[in-house]
Amino acid sequence: MPVTLEYKDAENKLLLLFLIHMMDLPMTRAQITDFVVEKDVMNHFTLAKNLTDMVSSGFLEATREDMQDESTTSYSLTEDGLANLELLSNQIPKPVRNMIIKYIDDNRGKIRKSFERSAHYFPNVENDEYIVKCNILDDRRGNMLMEIQVPVVTREQAKHIQANWNANYKAIYQKILATLIE
Repeated sequence: MPVTLEYKDAENKLLLLFLIHMMDLPMTRAQITDFVVEKDVMNHFTLAKNLTDMVSSGFLEATREDMQDESTTSYSLTEDGLANLELLSNQIPKPVRNMIIKYIDDNRGKIRKSFERSAHYFPNVENDEYIVKCNILDDRRGNMLMEIQVPVVTREQAKHIQANWNANYKAIYQKILATLIE
């Protein structure tokens, strides 16, 4: 039986802090939206407002993978966010806690896999080019295996590198590692 809640802003923010904390990974706006829509805990506009408020209040840190696509923004807890969650976590009703924990148990692997590799680009305003930043994580330990920053002249080149990295990151990593070891 789904838990349907009509939360006020403070309760919604606490729910989001708990969700991101329990996931123990940054969550994209799209992933958080999937949760709130699937569980019917708040509407899209309330979610957008609460995320914006919590970033400006210093409870969440937001980083955007693709500057043109807001859905690629990832959110993680700040120290202030964690401190507030620890202070107020007993205010989250047990059915809501259980719903979040079950969602995390069911989806953590899929969300963790999305962080196994990433590639994003951003304009370098100093010299009119783009920087493409690619990385790969060790899924078992969460350690950074490789991070590369490549300057390119056009946005199209940046997009092409981003797409190639996302499609072929394992093979690229192996080639670079083999070249470095030779």
